[in-house]
Amino acid sequence: MAVVAMPGSPLVAGAQSEGPSSPRHPHGCRAKAKLVLFATSFVRPELALPQDRGLGRLQEEILQLCSDCSSGVKIKMSKITTELLLERAVPRSTRLRKIETLNLSKLQLTTGDLDPRLFSRLRHLQKLDLSDNLLDKFPNSLTLPDLRVLNCNNNQLEDVTALKQFPLLEELTYENNVYLTLNDDYKVMFLLQNLRLLNGKDITKLANHVRRVNSRKLTSKVTAHWKKFFRDQLPEKYTAEQVKSIKKKFLKSVQTNVVYGPSSLSEFTRWRVKMIAEEFLSYSLGVELNTDTETEEKMDENEEESAEGPKEDAEDVGKVVATPRKRKRNHSKSGSGNKRSRSQANTEKEAVLNPKKSSQVQDDPAPDKARASNQPAKEAIPDQEAEGTQKNGEQFPRGQSNRRSSQLTGEQKSQEQDNGVVNLTPVKNSKGKEDVSAEPLHFLQCHSKGNSREDFKTQLWSCVFEPLLDCGARKDPIVGSSRTVATCGGESVCLIDCETGMVLKKYKVATEEFFSVAWTTLPMVISDSRKKSHNILAAAGRRGIVKLIHVAADFCYGEIKAHKKPIATVCFSPTRETHLFTASYDKRIALWDIGIPDCDYNFKASQLLVLESFSVPLRIALVPTCPEQYLLAGCEEGCFTWNIKLEKEQKSRPFEVIFQFPDEEGEMTTSHRVDGLAFLNDDVVASKSSKPGCIYLWSWSRSFDTKGKGCQRTVSAVILAELEWSTTDLSYLTLSTCPAKEHVFCGDEKGSVWIYNLSNYTTAWSSAKGKRSDKRIPPTQILKWPELQSNGDHLSEILINNVITDPTFTYLVALTSVNITAIWKKS
Repeated sequence: MAVVAMPGSPLVAGAQSEGPSSPRHPHGCRAKAKLVLFATSFVRPELALPQDRGLGRLQEEILQLCSDCSSGVKIKMSKITTELLLERAVPRSTRLRKIETLNLSKLQLTTGDLDPRLFSRLRHLQKLDLSDNLLDKFPNSLTLPDLRVLNCNNNQLEDVTALKQFPLLEELTYENNVYLTLNDDYKVMFLLQNLRLLNGKDITKLANHVRRVNSRKLTSKVTAHWKKFFRDQLPEKYTAEQVKSIKKKFLKSVQTNVVYGPSSLSEFTRWRVKMIAEEFLSYSLGVELNTDTETEEKMDENEEESAEGPKEDAEDVGKVVATPRKRKRNHSKSGSGNKRSRSQANTEKEAVLNPKKSSQVQDDPAPDKARASNQPAKEAIPDQEAEGTQKNGEQFPRGQSNRRSSQLTGEQKSQEQDNGVVNLTPVKNSKGKEDVSAEPLHFLQCHSKGNSREDFKTQLWSCVFEPLLDCGARKDPIVGSSRTVATCGGESVCLIDCETGMVLKKYKVATEEFFSVAWTTLPMVISDSRKKSHNILAAAGRRGIVKLIHVAADFCYGEIKAHKKPIATVCFSPTRETHLFTASYDKRIALWDIGIPDCDYNFKASQLLVLESFSVPLRIALVPTCPEQYLLAGCEEGCFTWNIKLEKEQKSRPFEVIFQFPDEEGEMTTSHRVDGLAFLNDDVVASKSSKPGCIYLWSWSRSFDTKGKGCQRTVSAVILAELEWSTTDLSYLTLSTCPAKEHVFCGDEKGSVWIYNLSNYTTAWSSAKGKRSDKRIPPTQILKWPELQSNGDHLSEILINNVITDPTFTYLVALTSVNITAIWKKS
């Protein structure tokens, strides 16, 4: 039976490729030799054997060549020939110089198959498809002077710097190259000045930012580093050896100490810093530049471990300036989460600092009056949903490259000119000093409905800092704790880098209104059957559906239809990473096992438990000392506890305890709204109810122990102290705690953040006989809301719906009723 092989067919490609087993397995080598014989006899008719000559002698010669190959003589035939290029041209061509479009996909090509001498004849080639091959890099001497479009999807590329040889390139795709990261995106944006589309996304604005603003900032830092540490080390008359020595020290030092932008871009920053430093030395001292890119990169890899310091991860590339005085250069970003209504997404509008005095008049209507109701918003009627992710700026595991194109959209917004920026300045007290010990970094308007800059109505509801997968031995407090925060509100969920203000990623569901987000870390199986930890974000809201998002892959891999009514809040168990609690307006709290997705994102979710409540649960918290046994919930009509131990057979359970608190007349009552609830430490609970002007601190253990035996008991909370707070009767201004620093935080109806440092009280409270503080504890500080203006109009009547800090209290994030995410940094 004849075997027919056309140029470029799988048979020919397979025939010419070197099998990895050939040197050791003579049978495999023999089979390959025969395959080469058959393939070449059809592809090159002139090589076919005469009928009267058997195959035996030629087979013996080929087998001898294979044995020579085993002995170290490598025989390799090129897969790409002139005939193949002419046939794969679109349309087919008769001359190489006439080819404008060429498809070389699915040929199992390796880097060695790209013959520069042959490609140099493709003088007018404009579109090249090299997808679905085995390329690990590009040869440095491919002469394609007119190449405009390049597709390298599904290869094994490890480096993109060789792409600079295609200066006219306008469109580039290299998705599903598992070794490329976001840093490579930034490299090609810098190297290819005409690049417009990267992985299908318009990166024009972001690329301009990388080439201009980023380069200007890094150049300034490199120059300052030289002047501060190295200029005086060089004598007036210096020798070549002295220059060589100081160059080596300077390059190593500058890559270690010059940091800028998010830590996910530290590799790109070091790459650019080294390039800028060499150019600087060449200009200043006449030092010759090293143009051997591959050598440089190998050196970088060898020194990377020692060179990378804590500072590098703390700040990096696309960084907006960290000092408020320079805030005018902030780059807009999109992203923040919230809970009420207001859908908004790709408007990355960031606020810039601007001196103003504090008179606050708002040009938009006041926030929803629905705030006074028991429910933040009415239940939405499910509509058709359009969802998608937008990504930007985080380091992803090797192997997920769809992320890249989308990633870019978030940072594109980080352009000075197109910020939709709101101007702000810290309010000063009468002495002319800032009334806070934190500086405002960014004020972002990134959940706007329809990307409108005029949207100051979308309410933001929930935010939570991303857990670190591995902080290693780094001790820097900023690096040791995450500075990436997930926020939700309206139709979008955003991930924001608190230092730079960049919106790293954005996820939208057009018919949703997100109320809550929560993180967990799952050991997911990757392609080679190994397990690797990845952060998963759960987001839920008005539709009663939980979205599960693999943030590193920019992929919403599943959803759980948890409730028929809106979900008010969600949280993961700290001890079982797949256990998710969802609290709904159907007056139920459900416990789900979300399972662990496989490499194809198949997963199975199951409901483990349903907790019945008499009223809508607003806030939930697992008891730190027994997170697998008791759950505490603040509800519309009281504070309840359930036994959640899974060993019990009962799947649907009533509450076990309801707590009483003093009302305005001092009488104990269970009927009050608890819209703020969090543990300050293992025992002390901070809760906020509808009683004006106070936040209660009470002991969980001492309160719960009074219940004695029985199923449902009403017990009085053992109050340890009251915190002085606003006298407003507005609800849903929730509180949070920072257990590591023993702080409580709560926003108010005037845009202020109340901060309580309780480290001087907790020791006394821990005593079994600890007495209640007689007086209300005043706030340690109150962060005043800076005056903001957009398009010359003032913003006022700002409610702080939620406020949180990272675990080390480095960053403070406040979510507002006017579609603004405010970020402060502790001084």
